[in-house]
Amino acid sequence: MKDVIVFDAQDITRIGIETLLNSQKKYMPAQVVESKAALLKMLAEYPQASVILDYSLADFAGADDLLNVSSRFPSARWLLFSEELSNDFVSKLTFSSEAFSIVLKMCDADEINAALSLMLRGERFICARVANQLLQVQKHTPAASSDILTATEKEILKEIASGHTTREIASNRNLSFHTITTHRKNIFRKLEVNNVHEATRYAVRAGLVDLADYYI
Repeated sequence: MKDVIVFDAQDITRIGIETLLNSQKKYMPAQVVESKAALLKMLAEYPQASVILDYSLADFAGADDLLNVSSRFPSARWLLFSEELSNDFVSKLTFSSEAFSIVLKMCDADEINAALSLMLRGERFICARVANQLLQVQKHTPAASSDILTATEKEILKEIASGHTTREIASNRNLSFHTITTHRKNIFRKLEVNNVHEATRYAVRAGLVDLADYYI
């Protein structure tokens, strides 16, 4: 059974969420909070909880503040359930952490139910409206890697972003493990990234990986 924390100042929204959660039959009675301080206290008690959060009504200082809280409780899962979220905010949050799902209050019941169900299973969900919003951001992001990486490096970065290990990439390309390791180091150096997650974010922004496939 999952512990659920609802952070939403609107009574009608909380009632609606609890009604939908009742149909899931996979959660403990929801704990309701109305401030960041109360949320932190509750997460300290239930560090593996699923948090349903209306960010627009919460007292976080920004995306970085929310990400910092998420990093303090790495076992928690988050579902942002808001009226509207800015392009910069959703881009930063979704590229920075796999812990966040997003569904808008204007979405239909099927999408909201799907978001709740996947969150309770520890899986990610991005609603269609936000996915389209992110795709529009991607279209207007210059593919800077075309000027930085060689054609081979771009192909290897694409495989890295798709989840392939160094050994798998070497096998697929009939190259040595050492050769792919060298390419990987060069890619990270050129992009000024430190790990696979950062490299994947760059690949998505540069259009080397299909954003819809990446999220779904």
